[in-house]
Amino acid sequence: MTVHDVGVLAIGAGPANLALAVAIEESGARELAGDTLVLEQYEDIKWQRGTLMPWARSQVSFLKDLVTLRNPTSRFSFLSFLYEQGRLDEFVNLGTFHPYRWEMSDYLQWVASSLDRVRVRYNARAQQIDPVHENGVITGWTVTLADGDVIRCRDLVVGGGRDPHVPAVFADLPAEKVVHSSQYLHRIGDLSKGLPNDGRQVHAVVVGGAQSAAEMFYALHGDLPDSRVTMVVRSIGLQNYQTSKFINEAFFPSYVDEFYDTPEEVRAQILDEMRFANYAGLAPPFLDELYTMLYQQKALGPQRSSVRSMTEVAGARMDGDEVVLDLHDRRTGKVEPVRCDLVVLGTGYDQRMPAMARDLATQLGLDDIAVSRQYRVDIGDAAWGALYLQGVNEKTHGMSDSLISVLAHRSQDIVNDLLARRTAELRTA
Repeated sequence: MTVHDVGVLAIGAGPANLALAVAIEESGARELAGDTLVLEQYEDIKWQRGTLMPWARSQVSFLKDLVTLRNPTSRFSFLSFLYEQGRLDEFVNLGTFHPYRWEMSDYLQWVASSLDRVRVRYNARAQQIDPVHENGVITGWTVTLADGDVIRCRDLVVGGGRDPHVPAVFADLPAEKVVHSSQYLHRIGDLSKGLPNDGRQVHAVVVGGAQSAAEMFYALHGDLPDSRVTMVVRSIGLQNYQTSKFINEAFFPSYVDEFYDTPEEVRAQILDEMRFANYAGLAPPFLDELYTMLYQQKALGPQRSSVRSMTEVAGARMDGDEVVLDLHDRRTGKVEPVRCDLVVLGTGYDQRMPAMARDLATQLGLDDIAVSRQYRVDIGDAAWGALYLQGVNEKTHGMSDSLISVLAHRSQDIVNDLLARRTAELRTA
C-alpha cells in the first residue's frame, strides 16, 4: 500500500473532470495544476462506453466540447484534435455539427494524453471515501482505491455520473439475463454465446423509449443475427427530441444563473417541460432510420422487429431457461405473458444523487445535499477541504447539468472557487 497527497482529487475521467483538468491547466495556476490528480477506474477513457456503436452520433454540437465556449483559442478544442489527427478537412467535408460518438470518445482520450501538469491515473477505482476531521472541521478527504493505495486530498471533485437504474420488477432475474445500456457493448458478445442454440429463434426484449433504448434495439439486429427483437415503450410511441431553438436556449451556460435563482417549484416545472429536450426523445435522423427499418421489414420481410407502445412490464420471472415478462397493455388493461431469452434495459439512470455522494452525505451527517452556484456542497463555513459535485445538479442548475453543453463554463466556475478560497486563506494567514 502506498499513500499519496494531492491538493485536488477528481474521481472519474469523463468529460466533466477532463474539462475541469483543462480549465485548471489554462488558469495559469501552475502549482494547482501540478497538485491535481484525476482517477479513472478503467485502463483507458471512453465516452458512453456501453453504447459506443460505430454508427452512433453525438446529439450535441462539437462546438460544445470541453473548452470552446470558454476559450475558443484553446489547444484542447475538438477542432485542434481533428487537425492533429489529420482529419480536419474530411470532417469539414461531412457538413455536420454532430460527430460520431467514437470520435468524441477519442477526443477525450486525446485531451487526457495532452495534459501537461494535471495527472490522470488509470485502473484506479475509488472504493471508499472518508472525510478527515481536525478539531471538528473538515480538512480534507482520504480515498482508498481498490488496489489498496490511499490518496489524501484537500479538495474532492466527484464527477463519475449517476448510477444505472434497474427497475425493481427485474430484481429477481439472473444477472446473465439482464443487461443495462451502461454495459451493453461490454456484455453483448459473451451474452450471445450463452443464448439458445437449439434451432429456435432467440427473442430479445428492449425496455425503454429514449435514445439509448432505441440504439440498442437497432444494434441487436446485427449483434444477434436472426433474432427477434421487441421494444416495450410506456408512451404512445417513440418521439423526437424537442428541437425548438427557443427551448434550446435553456442549455446555454448563461441560463444556469437564471435557473439557479428561480423558485424551487418553478424549477420543477421547467425540468418537467424539458423532458423531451433530452431524456425522453430520440434524435430525429435516427428516429427516421428506425421507422424505415421497420417499414422495410413489413414490406419485404423477414419481420424481426416490433415496437409495443403504451405497454409496461408488470412482472418478470424465470421459467426454465426463459424469461417470462408480464406485459400490461395500458390501453386495454390486459396482461399478456411474453417469453424471451434476454432483457435489455434502456431505463436510464437513477435520478437520486449517486451512491458515492449519498454515502458521503451520511458520513457528514447531512440530511440533504445542498450545492452552491459554484457546485460546492454545503458542509459548513469552517470547512477547509471542499467537496464539489459535477453532472448531478439538475434540480438547482438546470437540465444541462448532466450534459456536455455547460462543461466548459462549469469547470471555470469550479476553478474560480478553488482559487478564490486559496487566495482568501493567504490574505488571512
